[in-house]
Amino acid sequence: MLLFALCLGLSFSTNAKLFAQDDDDDDDDDQQQTQMEEMDEEEWQRQMDDYNAQKTQLQSRLAALNTEIDGLKATSSQRDKDLDKCESDMYALVGTTKTGVADFRRKFEETEKKINGKTGTPADARKSYFDEVTNDKARCLPEFADRYASMKKKLADWEGMKTPEGTYTVVKGDCLWKISKMKYNSPYFWPAIWDANKNGVVNADQLTNSRHKKITNPNLIYPGQVLRIPTLTDAQKKEAEMKSKKYRKTRKTKTTTTTTDTKKDEKKDVKKDEKKDVKKDEKKDVKK
Repeated sequence: MLLFALCLGLSFSTNAKLFAQDDDDDDDDDQQQTQMEEMDEEEWQRQMDDYNAQKTQLQSRLAALNTEIDGLKATSSQRDKDLDKCESDMYALVGTTKTGVADFRRKFEETEKKINGKTGTPADARKSYFDEVTNDKARCLPEFADRYASMKKKLADWEGMKTPEGTYTVVKGDCLWKISKMKYNSPYFWPAIWDANKNGVVNADQLTNSRHKKITNPNLIYPGQVLRIPTLTDAQKKEAEMKSKKYRKTRKTKTTTTTTDTKKDEKKDVKKDEKKDVKKDEKKDVKK
Protein backbone atom coordinates (compact mmCIF):
# COMPACT_ATOMS: atom_id res chain seq x y z
CA MET A 1 0.00 0.00 0.00
CA LEU A 2 2.80 2.32 0.95
CA LEU A 3 4.57 1.57 -2.33
CA PHE A 4 1.37 2.20 -4.29
CA ALA A 5 0.87 5.55 -2.59
CA LEU A 6 4.41 6.64 -3.45
CA CYS A 7 3.97 5.72 -7.13
CA LEU A 8 0.65 7.58 -7.35
CA GLY A 9 2.17 10.69 -5.82
CA LEU A 10 5.11 10.58 -8.19
CA SER A 11 2.73 10.32 -11.12
CA PHE A 12 0.71 13.38 -10.08
CA SER A 13 3.89 15.37 -9.61
CA THR A 14 5.17 14.51 -13.10
CA ASN A 15 1.86 15.39 -14.80
CA ALA A 16 1.75 18.71 -13.03
CA LYS A 17 5.22 19.59 -14.35
CA LEU A 18 4.21 18.58 -17.89
CA PHE A 19 1.06 20.70 -17.76
CA ALA A 20 3.07 23.64 -16.50
CA GLN A 21 5.62 23.20 -19.31
CA ASP A 22 2.80 23.10 -21.95
CA ASP A 23 1.38 26.32 -20.61
CA ASP A 24 4.79 27.97 -20.87
CA ASP A 25 5.19 26.77 -24.50
CA ASP A 26 1.76 28.17 -25.46
CA ASP A 27 2.68 31.54 -24.01
CA ASP A 28 5.94 31.58 -25.99
CA ASP A 29 4.09 30.73 -29.28
CA ASP A 30 1.55 33.50 -28.73
CA GLN A 31 4.34 35.98 -28.10
CA GLN A 32 6.22 34.93 -31.29
CA GLN A 33 2.98 35.09 -33.35
CA THR A 34 2.30 38.60 -32.11
CA GLN A 35 5.85 39.65 -32.98
CA MET A 36 5.48 38.16 -36.47
CA GLU A 37 2.17 39.95 -37.02
CA GLU A 38 3.75 43.22 -35.98
CA MET A 39 6.68 42.61 -38.40
CA ASP A 40 4.35 41.71 -41.31
CA GLU A 41 2.35 44.88 -40.81
CA GLU A 42 5.50 46.97 -40.89
CA GLU A 43 6.70 45.14 -43.99
CA TRP A 44 3.30 45.62 -45.66
CA GLN A 45 3.40 49.34 -44.97
CA ARG A 46 6.92 49.59 -46.36
CA GLN A 47 5.87 47.78 -49.52
CA MET A 48 2.81 49.99 -49.92
CA ASP A 49 5.01 53.05 -49.67
CA ASP A 50 7.30 51.62 -52.37
CA TYR A 51 4.34 50.83 -54.62
CA ASN A 52 2.88 54.30 -54.19
CA ALA A 53 6.23 55.83 -55.07
CA GLN A 54 6.44 53.64 -58.20
CA LYS A 55 2.86 54.59 -59.11
CA THR A 56 3.72 58.27 -58.88
CA GLN A 57 6.78 57.75 -61.08
CA LEU A 58 4.80 55.77 -63.67
CA GLN A 59 2.02 58.37 -63.78
CA SER A 60 4.62 61.05 -64.32
CA ARG A 61 6.23 58.99 -67.10
CA LEU A 62 2.83 58.33 -68.71
CA ALA A 63 2.02 62.03 -68.73
CA ALA A 64 5.38 62.74 -70.39
CA LEU A 65 4.75 60.04 -73.02
CA ASN A 66 1.26 61.39 -73.77
CA THR A 67 2.73 64.83 -74.25
CA GLU A 68 5.36 63.34 -76.57
CA ILE A 69 2.67 61.45 -78.52
CA ASP A 70 0.61 64.61 -78.98
CA GLY A 71 3.70 66.35 -80.30
CA LEU A 72 4.44 63.52 -82.74
CA LYS A 73 0.84 63.54 -83.97
CA ALA A 74 1.04 67.25 -84.64
CA THR A 75 4.35 66.78 -86.48
CA SER A 76 2.94 63.88 -88.52
CA SER A 77 -0.15 65.87 -89.46
CA GLN A 78 1.97 68.79 -90.58
CA ARG A 79 4.25 66.52 -92.62
CA ASP A 80 1.21 64.91 -94.29
CA LYS A 81 0.05 68.37 -95.30
CA ASP A 82 3.52 69.22 -96.59
CA LEU A 83 3.61 65.93 -98.56
CA ASP A 84 0.19 66.62 -100.12
CA LYS A 85 1.36 70.08 -101.11
CA CYS A 86 4.57 68.68 -102.62
CA GLU A 87 2.58 66.11 -104.61
CA SER A 88 0.16 68.77 -105.83
CA ASP A 89 3.07 71.02 -106.86
CA MET A 90 4.80 68.09 -108.62
CA TYR A 91 1.61 67.10 -110.46
CA ALA A 92 1.08 70.72 -111.45
CA LEU A 93 4.54 70.75 -113.07
CA VAL A 94 3.44 68.00 -115.48
CA GLY A 95 0.01 69.53 -115.97
CA THR A 96 -2.11 67.03 -114.06
CA THR A 97 -3.80 66.39 -110.72
CA LYS A 98 -4.00 63.53 -108.23
CA THR A 99 -7.14 62.24 -109.94
CA GLY A 100 -5.47 62.58 -113.33
CA VAL A 101 -2.48 60.55 -112.14
CA ALA A 102 -4.78 57.77 -110.92
CA ASP A 103 -6.36 57.55 -114.40
CA PHE A 104 -2.92 57.67 -116.05
CA ARG A 105 -1.71 54.89 -113.73
CA ARG A 106 -4.55 52.62 -114.84
CA LYS A 107 -3.77 53.15 -118.55
CA PHE A 108 -0.03 52.81 -117.94
CA GLU A 109 -0.35 49.50 -116.09
CA GLU A 110 -2.73 48.06 -118.69
CA THR A 111 -0.34 48.94 -121.53
CA GLU A 112 2.68 47.72 -119.57
CA LYS A 113 0.97 44.36 -119.00
CA LYS A 114 0.22 44.00 -122.73
CA ILE A 115 3.78 44.78 -123.78
CA ASN A 116 5.43 42.62 -121.11
CA GLY A 117 3.19 39.68 -122.02
CA LYS A 118 3.26 40.40 -125.77
CA THR A 119 -0.54 40.25 -125.82
CA GLY A 120 -1.90 40.81 -129.32
CA THR A 121 0.41 42.72 -131.63
CA PRO A 122 2.66 45.78 -131.19
CA ALA A 123 0.04 47.74 -133.12
CA ASP A 124 -2.57 46.69 -130.57
CA ALA A 125 -0.37 47.94 -127.74
CA ARG A 126 0.09 51.28 -129.46
CA LYS A 127 -3.61 51.60 -130.22
CA SER A 128 -4.58 50.89 -126.63
CA TYR A 129 -2.72 53.48 -124.55
CA PHE A 130 1.01 53.49 -125.37
CA ASP A 131 0.90 56.52 -127.66
CA GLU A 132 -1.33 58.32 -125.18
CA VAL A 133 1.07 57.46 -122.35
CA THR A 134 4.00 58.73 -124.45
CA ASN A 135 2.31 62.07 -125.05
CA ASP A 136 1.46 62.54 -121.37
CA LYS A 137 4.06 64.35 -119.23
CA ALA A 138 2.96 62.26 -116.25
CA ARG A 139 5.31 59.54 -117.54
CA CYS A 140 8.17 61.70 -116.24
CA LEU A 141 7.00 61.29 -112.64
CA PRO A 142 9.36 59.17 -110.48
CA GLU A 143 6.76 56.42 -110.23
CA PHE A 144 6.69 55.90 -114.00
CA ALA A 145 9.95 57.20 -115.48
CA ASP A 146 12.09 54.02 -115.29
CA ARG A 147 9.15 51.73 -116.07
CA TYR A 148 8.28 53.78 -119.15
CA ALA A 149 11.85 53.58 -120.46
CA SER A 150 11.80 49.77 -120.01
CA MET A 151 8.36 49.46 -121.63
CA LYS A 152 9.43 51.59 -124.61
CA LYS A 153 12.50 49.41 -125.22
CA LYS A 154 10.47 46.19 -125.00
CA LEU A 155 7.95 47.54 -127.51
CA ALA A 156 10.73 48.54 -129.92
CA ASP A 157 12.28 45.06 -129.64
CA TRP A 158 8.86 43.50 -130.18
CA GLU A 159 8.22 45.60 -133.27
CA GLY A 160 11.67 44.70 -134.58
CA MET A 161 10.96 40.97 -134.43
CA LYS A 162 10.54 39.52 -137.90
CA THR A 163 7.68 37.16 -138.54
CA PRO A 164 9.03 33.85 -139.90
CA GLU A 165 8.42 33.24 -143.57
CA GLY A 166 5.28 31.24 -144.26
CA THR A 167 3.49 32.62 -141.21
CA TYR A 168 0.89 35.25 -140.42
CA THR A 169 0.24 37.22 -137.21
CA VAL A 170 -3.44 37.48 -136.37
CA VAL A 171 -4.83 40.97 -135.76
CA LYS A 172 -8.20 42.10 -134.46
CA GLY A 173 -11.00 41.40 -136.98
CA ASP A 174 -9.22 38.49 -138.70
CA CYS A 175 -10.76 35.10 -139.49
CA LEU A 176 -9.39 32.06 -141.32
CA TRP A 177 -11.64 32.80 -144.32
CA LYS A 178 -10.15 36.30 -144.62
CA ILE A 179 -6.55 35.11 -144.11
CA SER A 180 -7.00 32.40 -146.76
CA LYS A 181 -8.22 34.96 -149.25
CA MET A 182 -5.27 37.21 -148.41
CA LYS A 183 -2.62 34.45 -148.72
CA TYR A 184 -4.05 32.17 -151.45
CA ASN A 185 -6.37 34.56 -153.32
CA SER A 186 -9.21 32.23 -152.36
CA PRO A 187 -11.15 32.10 -149.09
CA TYR A 188 -11.99 28.41 -149.58
CA PHE A 189 -8.55 27.12 -148.60
CA TRP A 190 -8.91 28.08 -144.91
CA PRO A 191 -9.18 24.39 -143.75
CA ALA A 192 -5.53 23.96 -144.76
CA ILE A 193 -4.54 26.78 -142.38
CA TRP A 194 -6.67 25.26 -139.64
CA ASP A 195 -5.10 21.82 -140.12
CA ALA A 196 -1.61 23.34 -139.92
CA ASN A 197 -2.35 25.02 -136.56
CA LYS A 198 -4.70 22.59 -134.83
CA ASN A 199 -2.00 21.19 -132.58
CA GLY A 200 -0.28 24.49 -131.86
CA VAL A 201 0.46 27.88 -133.39
CA VAL A 202 4.01 29.04 -134.15
CA ASN A 203 4.37 31.20 -131.00
CA ALA A 204 2.52 28.85 -128.61
CA ASP A 205 5.41 28.94 -126.10
CA GLN A 206 5.15 32.73 -125.83
CA LEU A 207 1.39 32.84 -125.19
CA THR A 208 0.15 32.84 -121.60
CA ASN A 209 -3.48 31.95 -122.33
CA SER A 210 -3.81 28.21 -122.95
CA ARG A 211 -6.81 28.75 -125.28
CA HIS A 212 -4.60 30.77 -127.64
CA LYS A 213 -1.87 28.14 -128.00
CA LYS A 214 -3.73 26.15 -130.67
CA ILE A 215 -6.81 26.44 -132.87
CA THR A 216 -9.37 23.91 -131.70
CA ASN A 217 -12.27 25.79 -133.30
CA PRO A 218 -11.82 27.36 -136.77
CA ASN A 219 -14.18 30.15 -135.77
CA LEU A 220 -12.00 31.18 -132.85
CA ILE A 221 -8.62 32.79 -133.49
CA TYR A 222 -7.02 35.50 -131.35
CA PRO A 223 -4.88 38.61 -132.00
CA GLY A 224 -1.20 37.87 -131.47
CA GLN A 225 -1.31 34.26 -132.67
CA VAL A 226 1.32 33.50 -135.32
CA LEU A 227 -0.20 30.99 -137.74
CA ARG A 228 1.54 28.62 -140.14
CA ILE A 229 0.59 29.33 -143.76
CA PRO A 230 1.50 26.14 -145.62
CA THR A 231 2.43 26.07 -149.30
CA LEU A 232 -0.32 24.11 -151.06
CA THR A 233 -0.18 21.92 -154.12
CA ASP A 234 -3.11 21.84 -156.51
CA ALA A 235 -4.29 18.58 -154.94
CA GLN A 236 -4.11 20.09 -151.45
CA LYS A 237 -6.01 23.17 -152.60
CA LYS A 238 -8.73 20.98 -154.07
CA GLU A 239 -8.93 18.94 -150.85
CA ALA A 240 -9.13 22.11 -148.74
CA GLU A 241 -11.87 23.52 -150.96
CA MET A 242 -13.89 20.30 -150.61
CA LYS A 243 -13.53 20.44 -146.83
CA SER A 244 -14.65 24.07 -146.87
CA LYS A 245 -17.79 23.28 -148.87
CA LYS A 246 -18.55 20.26 -146.71
CA TYR A 247 -18.15 22.36 -143.56
CA ARG A 248 -20.47 25.04 -144.96
CA LYS A 249 -23.04 22.40 -145.95
CA THR A 250 -22.89 20.87 -142.46
CA ARG A 251 -23.40 24.28 -140.87
CA LYS A 252 -26.35 25.03 -143.15
CA THR A 253 -27.92 21.67 -142.30
CA LYS A 254 -27.52 22.34 -138.60
CA THR A 255 -28.97 25.82 -139.00
CA THR A 256 -31.91 24.50 -141.05
CA THR A 257 -32.55 21.71 -138.53
CA THR A 258 -32.47 24.18 -135.68
CA THR A 259 -34.84 26.52 -137.52
CA THR A 260 -37.21 23.64 -138.36
CA ASP A 261 -37.22 22.42 -134.77
CA THR A 262 -37.92 25.94 -133.60
CA LYS A 263 -40.85 26.28 -136.01
CA LYS A 264 -42.22 22.90 -134.89
CA ASP A 265 -42.05 23.98 -131.29
CA GLU A 266 -43.79 27.24 -132.16
CA LYS A 267 -46.57 25.33 -133.98
CA LYS A 268 -47.00 23.03 -131.00
CA ASP A 269 -47.31 26.01 -128.72
CA VAL A 270 -49.89 27.59 -131.01
CA LYS A 271 -51.94 24.38 -131.09
CA LYS A 272 -51.76 24.10 -127.32
CA ASP A 273 -52.97 27.67 -126.98
CA GLU A 274 -55.81 27.03 -129.45
CA LYS A 275 -56.92 23.94 -127.52
CA LYS A 276 -56.87 25.90 -124.29
CA ASP A 277 -58.99 28.65 -125.85
CA VAL A 278 -61.52 26.06 -127.16
CA LYS A 279 -61.81 24.44 -123.74
CA LYS A 280 -62.32 27.83 -122.12
CA ASP A 281 -65.11 28.65 -124.61
CA GLU A 282 -66.78 25.27 -123.98
CA LYS A 283 -66.71 25.86 -120.23
CA LYS A 284 -68.29 29.29 -120.73
CA ASP A 285 -71.08 27.77 -122.87
CA VAL A 286 -71.75 25.09 -120.24
CA LYS A 287 -72.04 27.75 -117.53
CA LYS A 288 -74.47 29.74 -119.66
